[in-house]
Amino acid sequence: MTDRRQRPPRRGQGELEAQVLSALRVGEEPATAGWVQERLGGDLAYTTVITILTRLLAKGAVTRERAGRSFVWTPASDEAGLAARRMRRVLDGERDRGAVLASFVTSLGPGDERLLRELLARPEAQLTHPEAQPAHPEAQPAHPEAQLTHPEAERED
Repeated sequence: MTDRRQRPPRRGQGELEAQVLSALRVGEEPATAGWVQERLGGDLAYTTVITILTRLLAKGAVTRERAGRSFVWTPASDEAGLAARRMRRVLDGERDRGAVLASFVTSLGPGDERLLRELLARPEAQLTHPEAQPAHPEAQPAHPEAQLTHPEAERED
C-alpha cells in the first residue's frame, strides 16, 4: 500500500501573489525571498517564492534591488494602485477605449459614479496626496454641480 499524503487545497488564481504582496507590505523595509517564505510559512518552496516575485516584478507590482548576491523586494504600490494597474492593462488591451470606458461608467452604481465625477473634477495634485483621499462612495458630493447626470443633461438649453 502506498503512502499518500494529503496535499493542501489548490490556491485560487492570484491568491499566492496576493499573499506574497501582503507579506511584503507587512515588512518595514525591503525583504528577501527567504524572509517572505518564512512569513508565509507552510511548505512553500523558496523557488516558488522567487517565481512569484519574478512574476510580480514583470507585472510592475514589486521592485527589486541587488543586496549582496541576492535581491531585496519592495511592493511598488498599495492594493489600490495594483488594482488600478490591472484595470489599465485591460483597457490597454482593447481597441475601442471609448466604448470600454463608456460601458464601465454606465455599469457603475450611483455612489461610484458620483465618486468618479468628484475625482475627475479634482486637480491632479490632489489625487496623489494621502490627505486628499476621496470621500466614501455613498457620501454626498461637495458641490451640487457634481451630482449625477448624464452628459446630455448637463447642457444648458
